[in-house]
Amino acid sequence: MKKSKAKYLTLAGVVLSAGLLLAACSNSASSTKTYNYVYSSDPSSLNYLLENRATTGDVVTNLVDGLMENDQYGNYIPSLAEDWTVSQDGLTYTYKLRKDAKWYTADGEEYAPVTAQDFVTGLKYAADKKSEALYLVQDSVAGLDDYINGKTTDFSTVGVKAIDDQTVQYTLTHPETYWNSKTTATILFPVNADFLNSKGDDFGKVDPANILYNGPFILKSFTSKSVMEYKKNPNYWDAKNVFVDEVKLTYYDGSDQDALARNFMEGVYSYARLYPNSSSFEGIKEKNKDNIIYSMQDATSYYYNFNLDRQSYNHTSKTTDAEKTAQQEAVLNKSFRQAINFAYDRTAYGAQSQGEEGATKIIRNLLVPPSFVTLDGKDFGDVVASKMVNYGQVWQNMNFADAQDAYYNADKAKEVFAQAKKELEAKGVQFPIHLDLPVDQTFKKGVLEASSFKQSIESVLGADNVVIDIQMLTTEEMDSIGYLANTAAQKDYDLYNGGWGPDYQDPSTYLDTLSLTSGGSLQNLGLEPGATNAKATAVGLDVYTKMLEEANAEQDLNKRYDKYAEAQAWLVDSSLAIPNVSKGGTPTLRKTVPFSAAFSQAGNKGVESYKYVKLQDKIVTTAEYEEARQKWLKEKEESNKKAQEDFAKHVK
Repeated sequence: MKKSKAKYLTLAGVVLSAGLLLAACSNSASSTKTYNYVYSSDPSSLNYLLENRATTGDVVTNLVDGLMENDQYGNYIPSLAEDWTVSQDGLTYTYKLRKDAKWYTADGEEYAPVTAQDFVTGLKYAADKKSEALYLVQDSVAGLDDYINGKTTDFSTVGVKAIDDQTVQYTLTHPETYWNSKTTATILFPVNADFLNSKGDDFGKVDPANILYNGPFILKSFTSKSVMEYKKNPNYWDAKNVFVDEVKLTYYDGSDQDALARNFMEGVYSYARLYPNSSSFEGIKEKNKDNIIYSMQDATSYYYNFNLDRQSYNHTSKTTDAEKTAQQEAVLNKSFRQAINFAYDRTAYGAQSQGEEGATKIIRNLLVPPSFVTLDGKDFGDVVASKMVNYGQVWQNMNFADAQDAYYNADKAKEVFAQAKKELEAKGVQFPIHLDLPVDQTFKKGVLEASSFKQSIESVLGADNVVIDIQMLTTEEMDSIGYLANTAAQKDYDLYNGGWGPDYQDPSTYLDTLSLTSGGSLQNLGLEPGATNAKATAVGLDVYTKMLEEANAEQDLNKRYDKYAEAQAWLVDSSLAIPNVSKGGTPTLRKTVPFSAAFSQAGNKGVESYKYVKLQDKIVTTAEYEEARQKWLKEKEESNKKAQEDFAKHVK
């Protein structure tokens, strides 16, 4: 998997809630036509072909359509493609475009029809400009890797063709049964060549006039750290499925946890994420005892990771070189990393934002969600658990299911730490080990979570052994050393809490992010993709990368998933990535019709999309939501099964 930069998501943000609403029906559709809520991070760009950050994708998914999208049950259905076929060998995907798809300017004026050439133009531009998302397609589309690496300069040798104005065809290097899910990634979205050329370097700069629109909404206005507004595209080809006329998102920095519920109760917001530890929660709970809904966990996984090769110490509590050396040696020691993993009380951590009642509802124990795929009728997480017998007694009888803490065990933590201390002291390492953990000081939830992490590690292992030094940073400082840092050397921390949302429906979308070849999250570990680094080898990431290469080459799905389960098991044992929570699983109040939005575990078109979202006048009750959820789950199972059967009809 090629990855130039991660689509990283930060816990500092409040999610744009539509992606968590999922899909179903209601008889109480509202006359209200404006969806109001918040956003937490400005988009750095609207250049959807080059940027691969959630802050870009979450916006553009509402403005530009690709070939496919998600329906309410997570199936991949035609969008700009009216129909599609795949060859018998699984290598050629042909899409027939709908004739009523048009490009529009920010003023709503028709600019041009959407044609097959727009998809060719988009991928060529992404390749020429070295898109952050090339990893998604570089090894997939025939000839693309050679073009990117300069072995050929003729883009016509690349496996994307405009057969005619209404037919675009992709030829792959190897079969990918999940290819349709990749078409919901923005790097495969179209772009009009004339408009692109007219804008030059201004294309995608954050201004409504710098992109064209073929999607359900047009960006009406944007003011940094203030307001973002969408208006319905009246000429949209599928306007009948856009049920809100406007979307208004107000900037929220997380400092006032009462603000979301307060604005919801005053009728300003259509939705509100609740914070059970906030000062107003008991009053909100009393008034809404029948209305608090815990959203479902989604496929975004968060985790702590260690910086294995830290270069910058601008934000640190270390005062001596000996402390820096101790930290560097410690994070390279597997037993030390395991001790941190076992000493981390995720239930206490979850309680900081969820309260005691919801503390476990957000917990995730694997990088790949345990139910993301199934293998011979077993959840992926169960298969991983069966592999852990190969990694020693401490990993016996593991349960990696969501919403419970699989790891926290003080006895195990002390046992493996004793081994780590023995090994480190033999190298002359002095204790305690100081680990710098940065946190955005304006985001109360993040500060509380960091404090909880510090308390659990130091109480179990002893502050004479390990000290978590919380570095309180401004939002700008936090972004510069984490989410927006462009090199591994700029990652100025020992521990970092980030996350990953899947791009497509295969475990490789998560696991390849830590591949030494081109892993998109590798910089967060202080490593540059493709570069030789002795510390990467010291922790065994070369072994892990070979495991991934073998899995990626396997086409039999059961064997493929089994190999990925082996790689995930290795990752668990390594404790290089320490999973903690998912997106979703949070208490909410809402006036959104339960399960009225698109649903997806991967890609952009079922996440943060306001197409299909419906509003109702009254607050949704817990009972209404649960009834709708049960109905949706049953319908989803049937729909997914039918979609799998229908796939065969497209094989020609």
